[in-house]
Amino acid sequence: MKNFYSVVLCLINLIASIHELNAQWLQTNGPNDGLTSAFTTAGTNLFVGTRGSGVFRSTNNGTTWAQVNSGLTNKCISDLVVSNTNIFAGTEGGGVFLSTNNGESWTQVNTGLTNTTVWSLTVNGTNLFAGTWGSGVFRSTNNGTKWDQVNFNLVHNSVSALANNGTNIFAGTSSGGVFRSTNNGTSWNEVNSGLTSNSIFKLLVSGTNIFAGTDGGVFLSINNGDSWTKVNTGLPPYSGIYSLAVNGTNLFAGTGGGGVFRSTNNGTSWIQAGLTNNTVYALGSSNTNIFAGTYGNGLFLSNNNGISWAQVGLANTDVRALAFSGSYLLAGTSGNNIFFSTDNGTNWTKSETGLMSVNVWTFAVSGTNIFAGTGYYVWLSTNNGTTWEDDGKYGMEFTDVWALAISGTNIFAGTKNAGIFRSTITGNNWTQVNTGLTHTYVHSLATSSTSIFAGTEGGGIFRSTNNGASWTQVSAGLTSTIVWTITVIGSNIFAGTDAGVFLSTNDGSSWNQVNNGLTTIDVRCFAVNGVNIFAGTYGGGVFLSTDNGTNWIAINTGLTDMVVPALAVSGANLFAGTIGSGVWRRPLSEMITAVEEPSTELATHFSLNQNYPNPFNPATTISFSLPSKSFVSLKIFDLIGRDVATIFSEEMSAGSYSRTWNATGLTSGVYFYRLQAGVFIKTKKLILLR
Repeated sequence: MKNFYSVVLCLINLIASIHELNAQWLQTNGPNDGLTSAFTTAGTNLFVGTRGSGVFRSTNNGTTWAQVNSGLTNKCISDLVVSNTNIFAGTEGGGVFLSTNNGESWTQVNTGLTNTTVWSLTVNGTNLFAGTWGSGVFRSTNNGTKWDQVNFNLVHNSVSALANNGTNIFAGTSSGGVFRSTNNGTSWNEVNSGLTSNSIFKLLVSGTNIFAGTDGGVFLSINNGDSWTKVNTGLPPYSGIYSLAVNGTNLFAGTGGGGVFRSTNNGTSWIQAGLTNNTVYALGSSNTNIFAGTYGNGLFLSNNNGISWAQVGLANTDVRALAFSGSYLLAGTSGNNIFFSTDNGTNWTKSETGLMSVNVWTFAVSGTNIFAGTGYYVWLSTNNGTTWEDDGKYGMEFTDVWALAISGTNIFAGTKNAGIFRSTITGNNWTQVNTGLTHTYVHSLATSSTSIFAGTEGGGIFRSTNNGASWTQVSAGLTSTIVWTITVIGSNIFAGTDAGVFLSTNDGSSWNQVNNGLTTIDVRCFAVNGVNIFAGTYGGGVFLSTDNGTNWIAINTGLTDMVVPALAVSGANLFAGTIGSGVWRRPLSEMITAVEEPSTELATHFSLNQNYPNPFNPATTISFSLPSKSFVSLKIFDLIGRDVATIFSEEMSAGSYSRTWNATGLTSGVYFYRLQAGVFIKTKKLILLR
């Protein structure tokens, strides 16, 4: 037996080394563009903070990056700082997090921090300072274990930037310019002489120089903030300066829409240093490398002082919509327009669209026409998303379109606070159709054979039976009036709300809650495959129901981002769009258990057959026969006898059956399956090889 186990272990190691682990969600290669907001270094490690995807770490000077978010319950990172072996992350809504092991894990350290929207951090000796939105500055003297508010004379309390030069702490505010403390935050004084722009985005100390990035360019102080001089020659006019960094004798400035600029003379003059037309929210340096974090286009690296840049992919895009058109997978993003892939997400191309809005909320497909609902009405592509033209310009100018649905030759658009619009698929003139629609924030639309349904924010569900000419509220049984998504499967209508899933079997006249097993009830999207329905949630990942919503199971193995606002099925795969980590893919076969109908030929005796295939990964089929009606259970046990899975436990008629067991989430090794039917008990061995 010992030799048998040795052989099994050798097989496990061999197969694991040559096969991709596919019994879980796999992150596609993008889209690799997102919002990078912070940068810091700790020894040989580089850290990048993102808005929505948490923290990434590189151990090879930026060549590759890995997410390091264990314990980080808020992934909207505003700032990162290092103090000895401690790394602190300031977040928008989650306060401050601390890692003592190079980002491997994080702990929230908010005791005394009464405002958890932390915009900026700085370390001065043993003191850690946090600048907040609306509550000024907090100080900790014990690495975040406890915080005290230190705001005396700080008359502007939204602190967007912090910096120090050892003896002085500087606080840049959103509308009050710069304040200085000479006593570790105990009191503050305004130091704005010569500072003609009072919205401070970034502060940087370099030797005896202090630079301020503002909504009016760069300002320099050489006397601890007593006076400031504007140093903007060569910078684009009216450009906000969101980030600053120093590398050797070079000073770099990240602008709002103008890319990166470099100065070799402390800001006296500037020249363009690449990434033209990009908004650069974060700059950082490591050795001879400069890193630039952009809005919507990801992270870039230059090793020649900005002469050239290479993109360093971080799959941290905020994906709000997914759709398929033939072999094309389209991803609509918040902040970065539209991407498409023709190989199931292995490679992505950004649509050179000319869209007026970078926010894409929804898609609808009709034949060769793809419609995109954006922050500025509806756009149309007839070439699989390669190019787009405005389709909603007439009748719904500058309207946020949250939902689209096609009914016959008509297309309907649900909007933010403007209700519902209707147009024909072949035209681009839109008409508002709101009669009876008492709530005009429309998050979702769906159609059945006879009706159109609209899910609203605050009004529940409305139904139209006359092509949108009038609407009637049909919310009986709904315990939530915020309806994020609606889908139709035959005569069943499902509504995803912030109180879970509701089902109607009578065209919306009444609704019943169907949440059993749904551990996260904020449901944002659905996808359908046959009789199977998938639900994407805000914070709980993806759930599956195979019985019309009566029961739900989580199917999240491998999925590290649990905020899922978009789902789509294509071919053999389910795709998930996440807020912060791009698009993920998983084979349907791993999630949907195949169940065969019993054979019509009656068995003459009880039997349990060897599973096939064996060894297997991740699914195998177990066949058995019953000569008479029995209560039957089929269970899986590990080597020490623990019950690890119950495939079924129910009364069954005589016949021959087979059941598929999916071992997703279990480790490689030897397991046993046991069939019990009345007094008949039979056990066999199976081998899971990863």
